[in-house]
Amino acid sequence: MPRFSYKALDAKGDESKGVLEVGTQNEAITRIKEMGLYPMSIVEVDKPKEKGGGKAKAGKEKTAAKPKGKKGQISLNIRIPGMGGVKSKVLTTFTRQLATLIDAGLPLLRGLRVLERQERNANLKRIIGELALSIEGGSTFSEALAQHPKVFNRLFVNMVKAGELGGVLEVVLNRLAEFMEKAQKIKGKVIAAMFYPVAVLVVAVAILLVLMVVVIPKFREVFEGLGEGKPLPAFTLLVLGISETVKNNIILTTLSVVGAFIVFKLLLKTDLGRRIFDKFKLKVPVMGPVVSKVAIARFTRTLGTLVSSGVPILQSLVIVKETSGNVIVANAIGAVHESVKEGETITAPLEASGVFPPMVISMVDVGEQTGALPEMLLKIADNYDEEVDNAVSAMTSLLEPIMIVALAVIVGSIVIAMFLPLIDLMNTL
Repeated sequence: MPRFSYKALDAKGDESKGVLEVGTQNEAITRIKEMGLYPMSIVEVDKPKEKGGGKAKAGKEKTAAKPKGKKGQISLNIRIPGMGGVKSKVLTTFTRQLATLIDAGLPLLRGLRVLERQERNANLKRIIGELALSIEGGSTFSEALAQHPKVFNRLFVNMVKAGELGGVLEVVLNRLAEFMEKAQKIKGKVIAAMFYPVAVLVVAVAILLVLMVVVIPKFREVFEGLGEGKPLPAFTLLVLGISETVKNNIILTTLSVVGAFIVFKLLLKTDLGRRIFDKFKLKVPVMGPVVSKVAIARFTRTLGTLVSSGVPILQSLVIVKETSGNVIVANAIGAVHESVKEGETITAPLEASGVFPPMVISMVDVGEQTGALPEMLLKIADNYDEEVDNAVSAMTSLLEPIMIVALAVIVGSIVIAMFLPLIDLMNTL
């Protein structure tokens, strides 16, 4: 009878390993689930032994040679310099197309070959070819995906693994495609909303540079001819001094701005700096509500999608924590993970974090008590998608007048500073 080596997780999320003697891989999955474990990988380690010592020996040699094959597959992790990742939009299209092909009855390997032939993105075309080669070499689809962590994150790999073990790969791929499409939609809305403020900021900086370097020095020449020894107003002297400093030290000023940006990026790489900045993003007026709602929508949709696809809750929480994109939210999810690991509820640490609003906590509590947590999480995500739309619209409507008023105040102050000496001269005359 064949022997299958398995890796599985128990209710606390701890990994266990073992070997089962069963007829097929499906029987191994059933047996593992009966043991109260969640199967992560199942690999056949022995073929049925044939009669005769020579056959048995050959069988052993084949089994011993198998790990070497896996080592050879690991070498595919070596990436060529300059070969970057794949844009999320391109990856979403690939996922949707693969789900459609498998749903139509096409075998996975053949579906990958079809998509490889028609793919225009060079990076993704190469990766699809490597996926097909890995599967031909005996790897599962999830194992092949795991060899490309820069393209397929843990969320993608673990959902595919759950789909493989449950025999519903096409369903999981469709869920993944929907998840990625909605995430892309939210990201697009936020980027579109930020385009106008950023454009105004760039124009404002350009105008200020022109005024400081070109226009204001001309006024200094005029004031020197008209002043007749009379001192200029203090505000005018301040603006002229700033203009002269910027003009005479343009390289130093540019280097200072670049240096400040580099220091800021380095601070973000520290734990303390990242925590302070992420907390600031959640609390800052105008933009804070958008960042908070996006984080909640991502958390609920990711967790709901993983759990509904068959990934264990503890493993799902680990993946959600890694993909949260915000240290404060990640810490809250880490507290939820520890709570669930100890056999307690999800809602208590969510409420204690101070990140999630009462409505979200109440809906999660209801879902947990009724056994419909994945469905409730996805409902929260859909609701917060609409909340993000409203928050983005509100942010845009507030930022536009704020940016315009700020630009008007700055330019107006420069104009007033330049006209104060002329007003004094007219009063004297």
